[in-house]
Amino acid sequence: MTDVPPSGLLKSQRFRQAREDDWRRLERLMDKAEKGSASKLTDAEILAVPVLYRSTLSALSVARETSLDQGLIDYLETLSARAYFFVYGSRATIQDRLVAFFRTDWPAAVRGLWRETLVSTALMLLGALVAGWLVMHEPEWFYAFVPTDLSGGRDPAASTETLRATLDGADGAQGLSAFAAYLFTHNAQVALLAFALGFALCLPTGLLILYNGATLGAFFALFASRGLGFELGGWLLIHGVTELFAVILAGAAGLKIGWAVAFPGQKRRLDAAVEAGRTAGIAMGGVVVMLMFAGLLEGFGRQLIVDTGLRYAVAAATAVIWGLYFYAPRPAVAESIHVR
Repeated sequence: MTDVPPSGLLKSQRFRQAREDDWRRLERLMDKAEKGSASKLTDAEILAVPVLYRSTLSALSVARETSLDQGLIDYLETLSARAYFFVYGSRATIQDRLVAFFRTDWPAAVRGLWRETLVSTALMLLGALVAGWLVMHEPEWFYAFVPTDLSGGRDPAASTETLRATLDGADGAQGLSAFAAYLFTHNAQVALLAFALGFALCLPTGLLILYNGATLGAFFALFASRGLGFELGGWLLIHGVTELFAVILAGAAGLKIGWAVAFPGQKRRLDAAVEAGRTAGIAMGGVVVMLMFAGLLEGFGRQLIVDTGLRYAVAAATAVIWGLYFYAPRPAVAESIHVR
């Protein structure tokens, strides 16, 4: 006696036979595309993929509604998902995305934050001026603005000779990588906090930028009181142009989001925050790159380049590079950034 397949299995087989050629064709095209040969697809094949995708999606819907065998449903779900990413997903490579980020997206995002950047800069300068004035009149204020770990012995209790020695790299020739790692971590935390706290209506971000400026002002006032202001400027700016600009941009990104949350205008508060977050998020991606570069300059370049004039030259060069990169006029096509 011959075994008769269940009616459900027969139905599934007939369903598969009627459509299997299209599925196999779509599967071959997806295999070809996923192996990095999408560019080798002919025009006819590229045009066929959406048609085959919709046909497969329709077959999947029928298979689910008529309770065909689970193996067929799983196959169609997998094939549909693969075709979906081909039809609707971005086919740009990681290299293309990185090129677009550095060539257009990041600079345009920074230019989109120009108002917030001015505010962030003003807050940092205000903090530096106030703290510098206080330390000049009462050195004990230094300890209120500069953490002990960050000062590294450069405080009012140190002699002028000790302070001068810290500026020429004589006391830190060894362990530069560890020092760079610590400073990078510290500055990265300041920048990330300034960005993250922007959601709290700008106030915490503004206070953090003020405090960061106060730390800088206290340092400068201490060294200036010992006649070492010019030397300290070179010591700080060789990395500070990049590092402080990164912190300022992080603060600007936080202020952008905080302002959108506080004053959404005609938009819903969440929609305004999301829109601002697109610009701010792209800017913050670049801030991480700037902090990495600043960490190298801070841990190595500043200690290895001991001539004050050369330090100022490096600082000036980095300032020109960042200024041209972010704010030099660009072709209109370059403004097609994804931060609308």
